[in-house]
Amino acid sequence: MAIKSFLPGLLGFGTAPLGNMFRAIPDEEAAATVDAAWDNGIRYFDTAPFYGAGLSEIRLGEALAGRPRDEFVLSTKVGRVILDEVEDPAARDLGEKGGLFEHGRPNKIVNDYSADATLRSIEDSLKRLNTDRLDIVWVHDVAQDFYGDEWLAAYETARTGAFRVLQKLRDEGVIRAWGLGVNRVEPLELTLDLDEPKPDAFLLAGRYTLLDHERALQRLLPAAEAQNVDIVVGGPYSSGVLAGGQHFEYQKAPAPVVTKVEHIKALAGQYGVGIKAAALQFSLAHPAVAAAIPGASRPSRIAEDVAARGERVPAAFWTALRTEGLIAHDAPVPSA
Repeated sequence: MAIKSFLPGLLGFGTAPLGNMFRAIPDEEAAATVDAAWDNGIRYFDTAPFYGAGLSEIRLGEALAGRPRDEFVLSTKVGRVILDEVEDPAARDLGEKGGLFEHGRPNKIVNDYSADATLRSIEDSLKRLNTDRLDIVWVHDVAQDFYGDEWLAAYETARTGAFRVLQKLRDEGVIRAWGLGVNRVEPLELTLDLDEPKPDAFLLAGRYTLLDHERALQRLLPAAEAQNVDIVVGGPYSSGVLAGGQHFEYQKAPAPVVTKVEHIKALAGQYGVGIKAAALQFSLAHPAVAAAIPGASRPSRIAEDVAARGERVPAAFWTALRTEGLIAHDAPVPSA
C-alpha cells in the first residue's frame, strides 16, 4: 500500500534528537517538543531503537500516552536489538556516524537483520512505545555508511530475514506498510530491482535535499514513482547545516558544504526567503515524496518547521538557484 493514502499530511516529526543525538536533552524538553508537534497539527512520528538505545522510543511513547491512537501514524525501525547489558555509548562502532548517540542510554546495541531479531525488535519497540501497533516499519541503515564494504552481506541478511518478515506482517494486516530507512541511495535501487519482496515506501535521509539530490533525482525517484513506492525524506536540513546548525552528515560540516550553504543563504536573502522554507519545500516538491520528517529537540523548532512549510517562496528564487547551479536543472520545485 502506498503510504500517501494514510499519512496525515506532508510534515512529520523525526525523533532521532529525542535519543540525545549530539547533546543530552532533559526529559521535560523532549516531552515539550512532542507536545509542540502535536499542538501544531503534526500526526506522523518516526523513531527507532537505535536512537539513544531505545531512549527516543521511550520518550515518544510517554509523550503520546493518552493521545487517541487512531489519530496519529507511528513508524519505527528494525535491524538493531537493544539488550539489558550495558556498554560505553562513546565506544560503539557506528561506521561514519561515530559518537552520534554517546549521550543516549548505555544499553548494548546488537546489529541483527534476521527474521527472529526482526520479530523481537518489533515486540521490544511496542513495549518501549507503550502502544499496541505500528503503522510503518523500516529496515534501518543497511547501507555503506554503517557497514562499509560489508554492507551487501548485511543487506542479504535483511533481504532473506527482515524483508520477508515485514512483508508477511503487512499482508496479515499487523502493520500497514514497510520499507527501508537509510542514508544511501544504492540499497533502495537494489531493492526496487528485486522480484520479491516488494516494499511500500522508503525513508531516505539526507539524499534528497538542497545540498545533495542529483543521484536520487536521476535514478531512484523515477524508479520508485513507477513502482508506486513512496519516499519519506529524512534530514531535509542535511543534519542541521541548512537550518543554522553546524552538522552535515551527522558530523561537523566541511568547508565546501559551508560555502555552498552560504551561497544559498545569500540568494534566499535577496528574495526574502527563509533557508528552512527553501530546504523543506524543495524536498517536498518531487511527486514521489509523501512526507518530510525534520528532527527537532526544542519546541520552538517545530513551529519554525510548520511556518517554513507554509511560507511563500517566489518562483524567481528557484530560477536563481538553477541559474547558479545550486539545484539540478530538472529538479521539481514548488509552484509559487
